[in-house]
Amino acid sequence: MKRFSTFALMDTRGPTKLLLPVSPLFIALSLASAFLLNLLPWGSWIGIPDWLALVLVFWSLHQPRKVGIGSAFFLGLCMDVHEATLLGEHALAYSLLSYAAIALHRRVLWFGLAGQMLHIFPMLLTAQLTVVVVRIINGAAFPGFGFLLDCLSATLLWPLATWLLLAPQRRPPVRDATRPL
Repeated sequence: MKRFSTFALMDTRGPTKLLLPVSPLFIALSLASAFLLNLLPWGSWIGIPDWLALVLVFWSLHQPRKVGIGSAFFLGLCMDVHEATLLGEHALAYSLLSYAAIALHRRVLWFGLAGQMLHIFPMLLTAQLTVVVVRIINGAAFPGFGFLLDCLSATLLWPLATWLLLAPQRRPPVRDATRPL
């Protein structure tokens, strides 16, 4: 009787390629560029994703030891200062987002892109709901359900963000006729 290992039965994605180590400078540049995208005036339009939240959840999933809750809190404070809102509402939302991504990073990365998108949407929705609830508690009017489109557009951009942010880590294919693998 043939015996199978449990790992061989669980991994159905096929062979995965090894990635090069990520540069901390690239992480910082990607977070800074996402912050700058959030600073542009179209950020208040319906359907425009929170770029910083998308990049932050990506790096919290892929590099939880390099991008954590502290950096999420700092970037949230920077967003609060930019939007001139209550100091700490984005910091709280980004901290919760980073915590959820770090807590689930082993599970989420096990799935393909479609499965990852199913996990990313509730995380981004929770972050947006946190901001909306804090604003409502402080007396602001309900902004409508446009924030659902923001979360949906960020989730739909997940495959593109994954491809772009992992591009510098991919190894070039090295062909060697003497190597069997």
